[in-house]
Amino acid sequence: MTFQIKWYAKNMLTKAMLIVMVMLMAVGCKKADKTSQYTIGFSQCIGSDLWRRTMLDEMKMELSLHPDVKFIYTDAGGNSQKQTEQVKKMLDDGIDLLIISPNEAKPLTDIVEQTYNKGIPVIVIDRKTSSALYTAYVGADNYQIGRMAGEYLGSVLKGKGNVAEVMGLPGSSPAIERDRGFNDGIKKHPGIHITVQVYGDWLKANAQKQLIKIEPALKNVNAIFAHNDVMASGTRDVLNKLQISKGVKVLGVDALPGNGGGLQMVASKIINASLLYPTGGKEAITTAFRILNKESFTRENLLQSVVIDSTNVQLMKLQWSKINSQQKDIERQQSLLEEQRQIYNNQQVILNVIVITLVLAIVFGGLAFYSLMENRKINKSLEAKNNEILLQRNQLIEMSARAEVATEAKLNFFTNISHEFRTPLTLILSPVEDMMGNEKLNIIAGKSLKLIHKNIFRLLRLVNQLIDYRKIEYDKQQINSSLSNIVEFVRDIMNSFSDNAQKRNISLTLTTSEPRIMVWYDANLLDKVFFNLISNSLKFTNDNGRIHISLHKNDDDTIDIAVQDNGTGMEPEEVAHVFEQFYQADNSASKGSGLGLALSKEIVTLHHGTITVNSKKWQGTTFTIKLPLLSDQLEQQEQANIKTNHAQIEERAKIYVTDLEEPVIKNEEQQFGTPKEQSILIIEDNKDLLNYLQEKLGETYEIFTADNGTSGLTETFERVPDLIISDVVLPSISGKNITQNLKTDMRTSHIPIILLTAQSSVEQQIDGMTSMADAYIVKPFNYDHLLATIKNLLKNRIILKEHFTSDVTGSSVPVSKNLDKKFLNDFAGIVEQNLANENFNVDEICKLIGISRIQLYRKVKALLGCSISDYILNRRLKKAKYLLINEGLPISEITYMVGFSTPNYFSTVFKAKYGCTPSEYKRKQQHS
Repeated sequence: MTFQIKWYAKNMLTKAMLIVMVMLMAVGCKKADKTSQYTIGFSQCIGSDLWRRTMLDEMKMELSLHPDVKFIYTDAGGNSQKQTEQVKKMLDDGIDLLIISPNEAKPLTDIVEQTYNKGIPVIVIDRKTSSALYTAYVGADNYQIGRMAGEYLGSVLKGKGNVAEVMGLPGSSPAIERDRGFNDGIKKHPGIHITVQVYGDWLKANAQKQLIKIEPALKNVNAIFAHNDVMASGTRDVLNKLQISKGVKVLGVDALPGNGGGLQMVASKIINASLLYPTGGKEAITTAFRILNKESFTRENLLQSVVIDSTNVQLMKLQWSKINSQQKDIERQQSLLEEQRQIYNNQQVILNVIVITLVLAIVFGGLAFYSLMENRKINKSLEAKNNEILLQRNQLIEMSARAEVATEAKLNFFTNISHEFRTPLTLILSPVEDMMGNEKLNIIAGKSLKLIHKNIFRLLRLVNQLIDYRKIEYDKQQINSSLSNIVEFVRDIMNSFSDNAQKRNISLTLTTSEPRIMVWYDANLLDKVFFNLISNSLKFTNDNGRIHISLHKNDDDTIDIAVQDNGTGMEPEEVAHVFEQFYQADNSASKGSGLGLALSKEIVTLHHGTITVNSKKWQGTTFTIKLPLLSDQLEQQEQANIKTNHAQIEERAKIYVTDLEEPVIKNEEQQFGTPKEQSILIIEDNKDLLNYLQEKLGETYEIFTADNGTSGLTETFERVPDLIISDVVLPSISGKNITQNLKTDMRTSHIPIILLTAQSSVEQQIDGMTSMADAYIVKPFNYDHLLATIKNLLKNRIILKEHFTSDVTGSSVPVSKNLDKKFLNDFAGIVEQNLANENFNVDEICKLIGISRIQLYRKVKALLGCSISDYILNRRLKKAKYLLINEGLPISEITYMVGFSTPNYFSTVFKAKYGCTPSEYKRKQQHS
């Protein structure tokens, strides 16, 4: 009942929370309205001088009317590279419009073009770039300012006098344009002459240095035109210093407001006049909003100028003061508006909280009422479910008891039948060993007897492991330990494997910290651990490798016994499962039962020890056993004091050593014997089975072998055999994957593949056939059945060849594999379409099909049994026969229709093939 109430409460609470979330989202949407509508970026080449600070102030004044706009400003400090990087960062951060005042025209052209091409509007202010790819330009006309300066001085000097000019930076476009305009303005007054010109680089100090150098020339001038107010101020200082200031008119450019600006200089009579050079900050922002709001705008915005002197300077200062005052009023009103907005938001939040609280109160009230109404129904439902659960629990207890009895019966049967295996194996082993001692039988069937003998011991080892594991796992077998020298014990076991190691030139060594280490252990159980570890090391260590066994007595009354090899090693996922029962690594090069290491771990655990493994792929594996030296951990019944019988160790080692013996491989290929017409590739990791099939099939076919999936694929592409026999479970690549790779490759799709496997279920066989294998044979198999399957597949391949080499009309019969069918149809179609082309060759077929010349030759030879040129010639002659019989065409015309260069050559080839000329063949067909 409590559970049901909680469920209903949780359900209703979820609904309530959904309502709350909707309300909070509504509040969030209202707050989201305050986010920026547009983002405008302004990249300034340098912002330290008064004129450019004024430009930024004008932009901010105009932006104060648009509080919902985000404005990003960067100052490059006169560095074009830095300005480019700043613009790139703006683009990465995301802007809707870019305003840029370039430091230099050419270096910033690329970034302006990139911005424009991305669809982001670009407003260039003050100075232009070297490209016309921009949205709008805002700036004054420097030529017009220079012209106005010339006309103004002409008027002030009344058409007569000498004038000096202090110009800006050499080569800069404003300096060039102002100089050109000034000269054109002076031309209207022939009595006025420009007697001297210097460059002040737009800086006061530089202008002063240059003017001092021309001191004599300055004594004869009546007026000086400086390209900006800064240099004009420096000019007045020089004139005062030289005491020639009286009567000399100084004219500047910019007329900036504020402290130190041109307006203040004119009002203070430091300079006589200044031409207004508008910054364009306000106009740039106005144009930006016209562009963003999709309104009409002017692309080229040239700002007008005016001369400011003593007659109008006070008026200009008053106007600027009024603008500043209005700006401060706007900022104050915005601050008040923001306060009101904050108050409104706070009130809105309070209102939302009140509404949400009311909704939750209603929901929880309804929930409480609903819970009370459902309480009786829930109680009845819970009572019925409790009765049902009790019934099911009783049934489970009864079924568990039955399953335990059944499992015990199965285990007993499993143990008994495993014991029964020993008797027939013993009866097989003894006669086989007697026959192996018979020299006559050894001559006839020695190899087969050795193979039987080896696999008898393999079966004995598996049966013994199953019985031992059953005793330990289910019968709770106890050890019968005795105090013995474990160094001698391990050395005796190691010596049992020495012959096998010597045959493969594997170094098998033992080192010990002490020559005599006494340990409590059960020799009849612990020897199985070392037998298993050393035999595994030999299996996974390549020839000329190394296996080292070390024993080290520890200070904590324990001993470490390590079996180390430099074999193939294991992957981390294999190491994690290596002690699990029946576990087998998928790509292991040597398959086993998966029981040996699990049994070893159980035996070591019975001795109150531990076993661990450390392995790296292709570097080797180390198994370390830790055993207690003293009997403190052993129970009384585990101490039997049975002495170790070292003479029996060699006898018990037979079932492990025999399995390691490498089969003798005899190369029975006869270099000068009769060559085999067909070849077979056998891919099998079990060497005994591989040698058996190689020997049996080698009597009829040329045999190639591979012991893993990777080398199997390599051999296939190199040898291109007529048929492949492959095991399903292989190291590196499985047989099913090999089949899929070969059947989907144009070069090898024609090769029949037989899969051998111990997976006998119907589902597994269906899976094997779906991998595009031609046959799927389950182990153990009958050799005659395998041989009949091989012959049948090769025979079908020969029938296919005969069909495609003898067919005239080009029609095809069903082919066993879609890829082969497509290739043959494509190949026959290409040849048929080009029969009339006498220059048709193999290279054109390769281009049309898309494979190399060598692959094409191999593929056609394998599928059709003839060369490409023979196939083309055969098709041409058969097409000619068809035309001679069914079409009333002259022989000369048929000659060219089937791709022969001359009728004589056609007649010669036709006669060589069919024994008569084309005309004779045509007459015979007409009279028959």
